Amino acid sequence: MESSEVQAAFKNIQTTYKSNENAIVLLGDSLKILNDIKSQSIDLIFADPPYGIGKDFGISKDIFANANEYLEWCRIWIDSCMRILKPNGTMYFMSSTQFMPILDCYVSEKYFVINRIVWTYDSAGVQPKNKFSSNYEPILMITHNKNSPYIFNKSDILVEAKTGAKRKLIDYRKTPPKPYNSLKIPSNVWHFNRVRYKMIEYENHPTQKPESLLKRIILTSSNKDDIVLDPFAGSFTTCKVALDLGRKTIGIDNNEDFFKIGLRRCGITRDYNNENLEKIKMRKTNNKSKKDHELTLFKGA
Repeated sequence: MESSEVQAAFKNIQTTYKSNENAIVLLGDSLKILNDIKSQSIDLIFADPPYGIGKDFGISKDIFANANEYLEWCRIWIDSCMRILKPNGTMYFMSSTQFMPILDCYVSEKYFVINRIVWTYDSAGVQPKNKFSSNYEPILMITHNKNSPYIFNKSDILVEAKTGAKRKLIDYRKTPPKPYNSLKIPSNVWHFNRVRYKMIEYENHPTQKPESLLKRIILTSSNKDDIVLDPFAGSFTTCKVALDLGRKTIGIDNNEDFFKIGLRRCGITRDYNNENLEKIKMRKTNNKSKKDHELTLFKGA
């Protein structure tokens, strides 16, 4: 297998993987594989780890012995990711509403929090009868320290300002007077619909993130030919969108079914061990919401 720029980011590769010129997809434990990546070699990281809530991923459930064990695991992968992030790099990561405040405190002491982002989405499924439904997930955007020259491509992510009735306002402070610019940088509250079964982008994964969410992140915090890493790649949406936008990408997952999704979505191969990898959609069933974690969080619960 020919070497590529993404492979060059590794000290060595000791697990099953397949690659092409712009992408590498690895099957194995993220913590072990992260240790094989060279320090300060990755431009952008997006991490959407298991939330520890009993979500069924086919071959195993993301259940930890207790909250301390889960949080310690999170601290380890966060530090591993920050080790391999370039000095001007950015990491975005997600967690449950229960644990994000704790992880926020941890990274705030060691690194620099650029933004605390709220991803909101449409309501669906069974609604609670005696409390408000929870229709958001938190995202932290961090870099090494407050002086890090992180990338922020504001011109690539401008949105139309919502100012009620549209008027042709003129800014008379300028010479000559010009119309007000109606475009602005988005706020830290992002609304993107969740992925539905009937959508073209739908994959057989219980916690798939929308391409629109990853497109904003990748456009904001990386440039063409940069390396984008997802250590918990799942449906490999991060990798797919990165390639669509002209970036290079590394995706890691320990589930072989998701690994095969990655091979297809990254354009590496449509045949693996004599299996055709064409997409066959299956509805997501028997999976509890990430919000209903009180009774399913840990072993024995």
